[in-house]
Amino acid sequence: MSRFRAFVLKEFYHIFRDRRTAAILFGMPVLQLLLFGYAIRNEINEVKLGICDLSHDTVTRKLTTKLLSTGTFIAIDNLHNPEEINQTFASGLVDEVIVFEPAFASRLQRVGVGHVQVITDGSDPNVSRIITGYTLSVIQDYLREYLKEKSGDTPHAGVISVTVMMFNPALKSVYLFVPGLMALILMLVSALMTSISITREKENGTMEVLLVFSLKPAQIIIGKVVPYVLLAFINLITILALAFFVFGVPCRGSVVLLLLESLLFIGTALSLGIFISTITASQQAAMMISLAGLLLPTILLSGFIFPVASMPLPLQVISNIIPAKWYLIIVRAIMLKGASFSYVWKETMVLVVMTAILVTASIIKFSERLQ
Repeated sequence: MSRFRAFVLKEFYHIFRDRRTAAILFGMPVLQLLLFGYAIRNEINEVKLGICDLSHDTVTRKLTTKLLSTGTFIAIDNLHNPEEINQTFASGLVDEVIVFEPAFASRLQRVGVGHVQVITDGSDPNVSRIITGYTLSVIQDYLREYLKEKSGDTPHAGVISVTVMMFNPALKSVYLFVPGLMALILMLVSALMTSISITREKENGTMEVLLVFSLKPAQIIIGKVVPYVLLAFINLITILALAFFVFGVPCRGSVVLLLLESLLFIGTALSLGIFISTITASQQAAMMISLAGLLLPTILLSGFIFPVASMPLPLQVISNIIPAKWYLIIVRAIMLKGASFSYVWKETMVLVVMTAILVTASIIKFSERLQ
């Protein structure tokens, strides 16, 4: 019995001797609960709305005011003609555009029916359905009150709506999941592989061999990263081929631009993995941080499944440091919207800055360890 007790105590000692590992074991369940509790939201709290009013009458202006007064819709742009809609959606400025037909009020008074076109961004089918349903509900409620006030009775028809899902007319969910899986797979594989690279050298005692060759910290890090860049790029080509030939996900933009942006994201993920390896003392701790610390944020806070705009403000702020968030915006814009570099240059610069900061921090931290 005493030997068994000693064995159990020894196991506890191995777990708690690394403070970082112990902190992860006890802190991760709390973090998971908070993330799932606050990030998993089906409701939409903020919809960037564009209005294309071809009637400019009292009813359409009151309808617009009614939508904005709900607190869910935020007026972003007033379009003068339907030709501007494609460019507005491609730029990512709006989530929804409402088009009122010409002579909307007069037709409503004359025959009791008005035509409204509701156009949403179908690159996220789930959000698109919710936005469309809520918009039509608000419009129908207002027109029902308006027609009842005018005629003294509630007519059977108030509005005839035409819904259009831009970039994904069939509302295929694979259009949502494939770009998200690209970000998830590239982040986990790249960061996980590199996070254990330097810690493996420490545990195996081969770090001294690298120092014998008089290699600089930057050279050691680059040498560690180069093979994983090639492996990650092969994974990227495989994912894109499966997305196109198996799942039928289109690439409406430049394939070259998509590959270059993906290489940049791979570089960001690899630099993050190297940074993790420089601050951990064991492969176990590095793997736990890579899996637990990157998997949940990438799924929950990147906009992969749940819209970031619906999350509490603190999580929206935290999401800005998740590289997958910016890569997802880029991939969806290029593949589904056919956007050019002029529409994604801001997100690109964010990834460039993140990569530069992580690489610099890794070199500095690695130099300190060598000293």
